Amino acid sequence: MRSVAEVVLKHIHKVYDGGVVAVQDLSFEVQDKEFLVLVGPSGCGKSTLLRMIAGLEEITSGDLFIDGKRCNDVAPKDRDIAMVFQNYALYPHMTVEENLAFGLKLRKLPKDEIRRRVGEAAEMLGITAYLSRKPKALSGGQRQRVALGRAIVRKPKVFLFDEPLSNLDAKMRVQMRVEISRLSGQLQTTMIYVTHDQTEAMTMGHRIVCMKDGVIQQYGTPMELYKHPTNKFVAGFIGMPPMNFLPCEWNGESLAITGAGATGVYATDFKTHPAAKPILGVRPEHLRLERMANDGGKGEARAGIAAEVEVVEPLGAETLVYCRAGQHRAVARIHPDMLVGRGDRVTLIPDAAHLHFFDA
Repeated sequence: MRSVAEVVLKHIHKVYDGGVVAVQDLSFEVQDKEFLVLVGPSGCGKSTLLRMIAGLEEITSGDLFIDGKRCNDVAPKDRDIAMVFQNYALYPHMTVEENLAFGLKLRKLPKDEIRRRVGEAAEMLGITAYLSRKPKALSGGQRQRVALGRAIVRKPKVFLFDEPLSNLDAKMRVQMRVEISRLSGQLQTTMIYVTHDQTEAMTMGHRIVCMKDGVIQQYGTPMELYKHPTNKFVAGFIGMPPMNFLPCEWNGESLAITGAGATGVYATDFKTHPAAKPILGVRPEHLRLERMANDGGKGEARAGIAAEVEVVEPLGAETLVYCRAGQHRAVARIHPDMLVGRGDRVTLIPDAAHLHFFDA
């Protein structure tokens, strides 16, 4: 019977020599069979945290529990964890089959069992035809499949992924993202995945831990972070293109976008009144774009923000329009049938139902 592979972190700290703090007072739980993503910019402590879970980094203080057992002092080989690295970490002199079987041979499993597990993993990942090849004869995507297979054959309690797709090209990243998500459902094993790519976090994770400077900024489902960001950092990090931020002044009845000219006024009925000088956050899809009348440059915005189009990016299913509004820039996501060009004067109209206010 399979044990419950729950990972619990309680007040984890990591301080290096010289007093450099990598992770501070970090607590969360990874439920059994959950796919949890650690996301944040480079240097935020997410890979350090993953290495502490694996036992490759010592925990300065706090407690780590795997399957109910405190594992702070348990050797990496005894934690029943498999880790997939960014650089694949394959043995170049071994064939794919030998790479897959190597860890099982060290554990002295019977030859028939090794052959069965290798065959199952190769079939699952579509690499059966490459078993006799060496890593140098494989593409990046094929090598990453072999690295995944080497983890799968061990049948660990927990899979750890340290930015496994960052060395692949854009098309292959999308394919492998789907592949790992499919494997997650098929293997029904707890997975912790580190990435700096918010698209990977949004599309793959059951829940996300968003980090900055070694501190958790928000912990929740992808849509919780997207729709209800707890602070400006999360709002700007999750979502592509990022959320627009516009400094404002609130007079009790309307918002004036600071530095956007006399037309930068947006009056609406807010569910919650912002502070006197908030930062307005609005996502590109919640920013409607209307052309101004052609009146020789005297057009005025109607309850919106006057702006000028600087760049248009047609993406097929949608178009991104980058605008300048006074001292500020904003991007709107519009329907591809709406034709606008560089230099066009437009009005940006935020959707009152989807506004965010942050303390300046």
